[in-house]
Amino acid sequence: MLAADHRLRDSSSFRRTVRSGRRAGSRALVVHLYVDDAADGGDHVAEPGTGAPPRVGFVVSRAVGGSVVRNLVQRRLRHLVKENLSQLPLSSELVVRALPAAATLTSAELRAELARCLQRVGVADAMAPASGSGAAS
Repeated sequence: MLAADHRLRDSSSFRRTVRSGRRAGSRALVVHLYVDDAADGGDHVAEPGTGAPPRVGFVVSRAVGGSVVRNLVQRRLRHLVKENLSQLPLSSELVVRALPAAATLTSAELRAELARCLQRVGVADAMAPASGSGAAS
């Protein structure tokens, strides 16, 4: 579970992030990142305790599957984002939208998709794929 100050809740924040933020998509996810440059003076990660914490919201529609599948996908995404919340710029808002293909991916595949999308929207230190999921040497 994300802490309350890291949750994106109101529809106006979702709308602003989706309309004005940087966007990156893959076969299973679409990620929107909005950074409020005026709030912290830049989009660099600042010292803890300064600036507003990053906030994250998830969109998992019925197209992904039934309620059990949707909740599973959302829990996996929430866990993956929570692991790397500190990599997001302060005063930023992130919306992660799951596409139907997300329901068929393993957690490791979902991690790789999310990392790729985050890197494409400018989160330079996005999580790397889990070790052991690459080709054998």
